[in-house]
Amino acid sequence: MARIHNIGRLMAFFTILVFIVTATASYAAGFGDLKAKIGEARDTIVVMVKNKDKRGADQQKLVKDSANAVSEMLGKMKAPAGKEAQFKELSDTWAAFKKTRENDLVPMLLAGKQEDADRLAGGIQKERFGKIMALCDELAK
Repeated sequence: MARIHNIGRLMAFFTILVFIVTATASYAAGFGDLKAKIGEARDTIVVMVKNKDKRGADQQKLVKDSANAVSEMLGKMKAPAGKEAQFKELSDTWAAFKKTRENDLVPMLLAGKQEDADRLAGGIQKERFGKIMALCDELAK
């Protein structure tokens, strides 16, 4: 009887272990996918910043749609246990990054204010992007 009890404990232990490993891998994959999507969104705006001939309606739609895809994905994600503060920081930083893109950076580019756009893209937006990517890495661990 004791042997059956020990087997039951061992099976419970392995079940919990598999769950923990699976959950950890799931977070890593989720934040890895998010990071890739954020990179794609960044690439769409970089194209606009660097190419005056790529600022038409099609590119503007790509910029908006790619950012919306990140927001949608992030909205469906949950913070890993014990990392709620980092997840909130990621969400808040992404929201600021996206808002600045839409309200400041794109209008500057469309108005032909290249120097202002370069300064914004290479300043606070670059800083936010680095923070976002670092937070994704931290949350994936």
